[in-house]
Amino acid sequence: MFLTITSSTEAYPIFAQQGYENPREATGRIVCANCHLAQKSVDIEVPQSVLPDSVFEAVVKIPYDQQIKQVLAKGKKGGLNVGAVLILPEGFQIAPTNLLSEEVKKHVGKLYFQPYSDTLQNIVVVGPVPGKTYSEMTFPILSPKTAPFLKYPIYLGGNRGRGQVYPDGSKSNNTVYNASLSGTITKITTTEETVDVEITSSNGDKKVVDKILIGPDILVKEGQVVTVDQPLTNNPNVGGFGQAETEIVLQNPRRVQGLLLFFNFILIAQVFLVLKKKQYEKVQLAEMNF
Repeated sequence: MFLTITSSTEAYPIFAQQGYENPREATGRIVCANCHLAQKSVDIEVPQSVLPDSVFEAVVKIPYDQQIKQVLAKGKKGGLNVGAVLILPEGFQIAPTNLLSEEVKKHVGKLYFQPYSDTLQNIVVVGPVPGKTYSEMTFPILSPKTAPFLKYPIYLGGNRGRGQVYPDGSKSNNTVYNASLSGTITKITTTEETVDVEITSSNGDKKVVDKILIGPDILVKEGQVVTVDQPLTNNPNVGGFGQAETEIVLQNPRRVQGLLLFFNFILIAQVFLVLKKKQYEKVQLAEMNF
């Protein structure tokens, strides 16, 4: 839903933020799928485990064919934008700039991270941003100082391209328009913003005008007989929305220290075993020579 319009200045992440207190429904579905109807793949990579109060990277990948063009708000063709919503565990948040290394800053680039709301700082929204630059995004994440040392889920919603439905239920110009009445197309009128298709029922007692926003290709012509729900346009949508999830372990530093100490004991024991074996071999050799 946060990618309904194509340029960053015309973007509406506010659609989801105003309409839903939480972007992830009880079923696990992320609400952006309500406006972006096509399904596409997304991927997320995070470390297996992190330490408290440490910065790590979450790499989000939103792949698509960057040669394709989408229908823009005014009906012209242009490149696709991408965006993402990352739902972090409570206590996790986007790391402040002063905690980022130069390497992480380079990976992040000029991305701007917006919290979903004042009360949900652990949910982060990005985009729309140009897909050719940001089909792979890096989120710098700060783990909490104090939290149970457990395995935590991370949820991702990622999109490329514009939405097909606006929050009020109306269609954008990036979707298929269907006939709302069975009958004959009596008139097709083109204006600056719409194509008006007038349909008259077979007995002439009903007449409707289906308004199609400029953008999709018109598949019908005057005098053609159509049935209800028959497509009047092609489907111009080349984008889509996808979800993914992963897990991360908040690791106790003492566990790591204990593991390292254990490895050191194993290493020392192995060294002593090798030395003891060498000593035994020397004794055997001396006895054989004697």
